[in-house]
Amino acid sequence: MIPSTISPLRSVAALWYVPLMMIGGGGTIVVLAPSRSLLIPVVLGVVIVISFGAEHLAPYQPDWNRDRGDRVRDIAHAIVNEVSTAISVAALPVLAQVTPNLSRWPDQLPFSLQVLLAVVVLDAGITIVHRLSHRWNWLWRFHAVHHSVRRLYGFNGLVKHPVHQAIETGVGMAPLVVLGVPRDVGAALAGLVVLQLLLQHSNVDYRVGGLRRWLALNQGHRLHHVGRVPEGDVNFGLFLLIWDRLLGTYEDPTDRNVDDGELGIAGRPDYPVRYVEQLSMPFRDVVPI
Repeated sequence: MIPSTISPLRSVAALWYVPLMMIGGGGTIVVLAPSRSLLIPVVLGVVIVISFGAEHLAPYQPDWNRDRGDRVRDIAHAIVNEVSTAISVAALPVLAQVTPNLSRWPDQLPFSLQVLLAVVVLDAGITIVHRLSHRWNWLWRFHAVHHSVRRLYGFNGLVKHPVHQAIETGVGMAPLVVLGVPRDVGAALAGLVVLQLLLQHSNVDYRVGGLRRWLALNQGHRLHHVGRVPEGDVNFGLFLLIWDRLLGTYEDPTDRNVDDGELGIAGRPDYPVRYVEQLSMPFRDVVPI
C-alpha cells in the first residue's frame, strides 16, 4: 500500500511502470518479432526512455540516479553486449543448420507461447551459469564486472564482461539451437532480455504484490547485489525465481531494504570503474568471491 503522502505522479509510476513495460513494451516486441523485428530496437529505445523517466519520478534510492563517473562505461557495456546479441540472433539460422536437432521446435504453437517456452528454457541455462559464476573462481573473475556496480539503475543489467556474456548466452541458447528455435522467436527473446534487465535493475520503487516472489524483478534482485557473502548469493534467475526455489537459493525480498553502501564487491572496494580497465581486470588480478 503506497502512503497517501506520496505524490500522484510517483504513485502512478510505482503502480503502472511494470504493466507498461511488460504488457506495452514486451507485448509490442512479441507482436513485431515475426515480421518487423527490425523495429524492436526502436521499441527498446522507447522503453529505455520510459525507464529513466520512471526512475526520476519514483526512485527507490534517489542518489542512484546520480552519475558517479559510470554512465559512459555503462553505455559502452550496453553497446558492445547488445551488438553481440544482435549478431547471435542473426546467426541462429546458420547455427540451426549445422547443429543436429534432437527434437523439432513446436512451431505449431501460437507465437506468444513459443516465446514463453524460449524464455523458460533460456532462463534455466542462464540461472545455472549465474549460480556457478558465484562458485567457480575462473567464472567469477568475469562476472565480478557486473557486481562491481555501486548503484542500481536500468543500464546496470547490461554491465557485463563480453566473455561472461558469451558464456551465459551460449549455455542459455544451446538447448534452443538444438531444438531449432526460429530466428523470429530468437529476436523476440533478445528484446525481452533487454527489457527484463531494465526491470530487474531498475531504480523505480514499483509494486508487483505477490509476484515479487516468483518473478526476478528489482526487489528480489537487489538482494543479489548485496556485496556481503553469502548474503548476496541468492535470487540468480533472469526472468523467473522458480529455478532459485529448486536450487535452494531463493530469498524472499519482503521487508528487506538495500542501502546505498551495501552494493559492490566487499573484498574489492577499489574495483576499476573505467570500461577498458574492467575488460582487462579478469586477466590481471584475482577478485575474491
